[in-house]
Amino acid sequence: MKQTLLLSAALLALSASIASAAGLNLSWSACGASGLANKTFACNVNTGAAEMMVASYVAPAGSQGITGMEAVIDLQSSTASLPAWWQFKNVGACRQTALAVAPNGAACDGDYWAGQASGGVTAYITPYAAAANRARLLIIYAVPSTLAAPVDADVEYFAFTASVSHAKTVGSGSCAGCADPVCIVLNEIKLTQSVGVGDYRIQNAAARNFVTWQGGVVTGGCPAVVPTQNRTWGAVKSLYR
Repeated sequence: MKQTLLLSAALLALSASIASAAGLNLSWSACGASGLANKTFACNVNTGAAEMMVASYVAPAGSQGITGMEAVIDLQSSTASLPAWWQFKNVGACRQTALAVAPNGAACDGDYWAGQASGGVTAYITPYAAAANRARLLIIYAVPSTLAAPVDADVEYFAFTASVSHAKTVGSGSCAGCADPVCIVLNEIKLTQSVGVGDYRIQNAAARNFVTWQGGVVTGGCPAVVPTQNRTWGAVKSLYR
């Protein structure tokens, strides 16, 4: 009996160490530790390559067949309200088309999508949580159920890129606020599986689940200003219905 208990304890400890390896990464320009934590831009041109964030994850062990991914990104500026330069997607936004997401475009250890994913931005909510200087970005990608496959627990997988163009930065019709510091936090990735199998909600950082723009200096620091909350995806979506 004693040996059985010791073996059970050892197995539990091993399971805990494996699970603790799961987490999220967010970087500028490249995957995970290969990317940058902060991005600075002189805010002096409207052209040139977009500034690209790369989201990636290490999944918990035991997946059977991943069918999709639901991601939650929070932004907060150092200003009292979110600058016009960071107003995307919504009707009337100053830079409505300046944000683009894609399930390709960066090299990580693993690329689960392999060019087969479809989806994109489902919502860009601002103000968010009664704060005028915050926004929440929701992203979904999925593959046909016939392509669902497990992911390895010890591999960093590419999730998506989120790119911010330089459009309307200077000159006539420009949008103010490019130089204002912003914190950007990848708060959650939910990996979905077939109905009845169970999903994985990853919320902790693998290496670093946040990046900053122009230094990202805000009251309370980054990412503490946008804390992760233990909500279901349905609860998250209900916040903006």
